[in-house]
Amino acid sequence: MSAHAEAIITAGLRPDLFSSSAVVFRSRTLLLTGLAVLVLLGFGFRVSGLSVEGLGEDELNKLHAVADYRVNGLTSINGEHPLLMKGLQTASILVCEKWNQFLAPNSEFYIQPETALRLPGVILGALTAILIYLVAAELFGSEVGLIAAALWAFDPNAIGFNRVAKEDSFLLFFFILANVFWLRGQRVAESQPNRNPAPFYWATAAAFGAMMASKYVPHLIGISISYYWMFQNLPETRWRLGKRRMLTFFAIMGVAFLILNPAILLPETWRQMGLFAGGKRISHDAYEFMGQLFKHKWSDWLQGTPWYFFLVFTWVKLPLLTLAGLLVGLPLLFRRKLGDGRYFILFWLFFFFAIFSFLGGKFTRYYTVVLPAVLITAALGIQWAGQWLAAKLNSRFRSRAIQYIPTITVLLVVFASIEASASAKPYYRMHLNRLGGGTGNAGFYFPHDEFYDTSMRQVMAEISLRARSGARVASESPSLATYYAGRANRFDLVNVSLSDRQALPELGVGDYLIAARGRRYFSNDEIVKALRKSGPPEVRIYAGTTPSVEVYRLDEQSLIAIHALTKRE
Repeated sequence: MSAHAEAIITAGLRPDLFSSSAVVFRSRTLLLTGLAVLVLLGFGFRVSGLSVEGLGEDELNKLHAVADYRVNGLTSINGEHPLLMKGLQTASILVCEKWNQFLAPNSEFYIQPETALRLPGVILGALTAILIYLVAAELFGSEVGLIAAALWAFDPNAIGFNRVAKEDSFLLFFFILANVFWLRGQRVAESQPNRNPAPFYWATAAAFGAMMASKYVPHLIGISISYYWMFQNLPETRWRLGKRRMLTFFAIMGVAFLILNPAILLPETWRQMGLFAGGKRISHDAYEFMGQLFKHKWSDWLQGTPWYFFLVFTWVKLPLLTLAGLLVGLPLLFRRKLGDGRYFILFWLFFFFAIFSFLGGKFTRYYTVVLPAVLITAALGIQWAGQWLAAKLNSRFRSRAIQYIPTITVLLVVFASIEASASAKPYYRMHLNRLGGGTGNAGFYFPHDEFYDTSMRQVMAEISLRARSGARVASESPSLATYYAGRANRFDLVNVSLSDRQALPELGVGDYLIAARGRRYFSNDEIVKALRKSGPPEVRIYAGTTPSVEVYRLDEQSLIAIHALTKRE
């Protein structure tokens, strides 16, 4: 019996309260089959239509890094971020190129660059369901683990985050992997005194090294260390590493980090990290949240994006039944009957919301790292609600069918997540529940993260068909515009920044201006407003049914409006 299960029984919890009689997984084969199905279905959602969305500007930076590695070997390009993800992306692109050599470019099996770049994150994102099961099962039992794994597999937010070629999915994967070993080491130390738990500690350290080689967020280690230290003053605790083991632990973590992120040894990497930490890598001056513009440097603290940013995300983005489960599950975390595993989830939630909520610069993808804790809490609430409902009905009616109510409750919540993801596909990040206004309100709360330059490829394809030779194109993603113009064989187009006040006076009749949702800043707000007053766009692009970009072909009237603003400044 695990240390967590012992704590639950010691606290006086009835064995059947959090263990449904309707869902008992006695067969390991059945359990493994269920997890495999969740991973495969979750992977299917994540990989389907993966290249429908064009690259975002940050994703293009990763593609440039991959190209640089292939030509020059290990370099400090994009050095403000660790190497592990970019290394896996390099391998993915090489493998996909080999695959494509046997296919025609118009084959349905041809892998586009967008898919190749995003595929490692998609694979790890799908596999994260297994890790969530292992952590939740260690803390609260197999049923909670399976519910949480299913919620992750089908949650539109989890799917959307995993489909972005950024570091957050990798950070999460290795963070949870580390804690699978960490919690297992606790169980071995507490319940199997004749077995050496040290291998689990060293595996934890190596996984934390991989986590740090994915993204520089060291404070996440504090979640595991805090959970460890809270037991150290209890006389009966056998889970003790001691100073020597703890030093070895951090030494192994450092070695793993260096092996997986050797670029950290390059002096130029430190210069790039210094520029990033000083805010000099931030190219835009605002973030649009709920229709308003906010300062967006991390050092702006409470003067930047509001502290309730992630609370709003939770309220409007989670599928409604998952949100209901979360609201039921949160109070359960403060009940002793749940056992000591609840402290791990509380530390997880606290370390995220207490730190990330007060940063001045926030992106919704940061929520990736706390979403499993949210879903595990929701799983606790769903399990409790199903059993509470069954108990209430059983007191009034005597029917064998009542025993299936907990299972039906779980299935209803999981199917609601599947329905939410299916309706949002392939633009999962635009999902909003009914509290957020549903599909019709997509793009209102977090337009930068919801659109993420998704339509730039389509925009440049349209402009490439229409623009005169040598035309200038002003946008807030000029490097991305250049890349997709090259994909359309329009290397003659001159792409400039919409926020560059020295470049705007050089625009002429027949040039183009791109007003993309999610790219509204203090530096361009008046220009775009003036342009919209001057006349309708030549082209309007949609992401699904949601307007995402307006493309204006400049004429005399619109040029007068733009030049008047630039001269005034």
